[in-house]
Amino acid sequence: MYRKCPKCGHKRHAHDEAEVDVCPACGLIFSKWMQKQFNNPDALYDRQSGYSSSKQNFVNRVATHLLYVGNLTGQPRSYGYLLIYLCFFIWGWSFILTELKSQELNASFMHTINLVFHEAGHVIFRLFGSFMAVLGGSLLQLIVPLIVLLMFVFKHRDNFAASIGLWWLAQSMMDLVPYISDARTQEMWLLGGVRGKDIPGIHDWNNILSRLGLLEYDQVLSTLIMVMAIGLMLLSFIWGAWLLISMHKLNSSMR
Repeated sequence: MYRKCPKCGHKRHAHDEAEVDVCPACGLIFSKWMQKQFNNPDALYDRQSGYSSSKQNFVNRVATHLLYVGNLTGQPRSYGYLLIYLCFFIWGWSFILTELKSQELNASFMHTINLVFHEAGHVIFRLFGSFMAVLGGSLLQLIVPLIVLLMFVFKHRDNFAASIGLWWLAQSMMDLVPYISDARTQEMWLLGGVRGKDIPGIHDWNNILSRLGLLEYDQVLSTLIMVMAIGLMLLSFIWGAWLLISMHKLNSSMR
């Protein structure tokens, strides 16, 4: 039940005889108004900004779409999202605070998940030549969470789930940092219980950077990826928190 009519401003009283979904003053059917207002993120933007869709610039349209929560209403659902957010927030900080260039991340549960897609990438990208077969492992490890992120944003319009997809993308990037950092020394233990230096050509990033003539920049590249990954994970925290606050405000307006 609403507290205040969004159309005429009438504050509902206990003695009002109209149905709880209908404003006794102007007859507005609240459920239909909600559907009209929040089913289209562009309409939400128009109501808030006063500008027509044709006048929106690209940045505003993207921001509006990414901050849309009109289809995520419901108090029980928002509590579930809050619990999920707290779990990923705490888990995410455990990665951020880890020495990312060490092999500690290899013991993570997420490393096992990323490894499945990494190895599949070597097989799939083999179709595009030997270099892409090597690079494909790292590529697919990043492409899969990116697809998850985009699917939730554009197909399912669930921005909160998309923020978790961004979290996964950031964590997958972190997962690559120690591998890239180890390109020259090749001391890391790889799948199969061998080190890169034990079998020439088996270390992906030694292979990749050697072919590109960039092996001496392994530390620079790993640091760059590390900074980007931390930035994306922090962004996922901010995005998720913003959506939770917006959900709370929207749920409050519906009571």
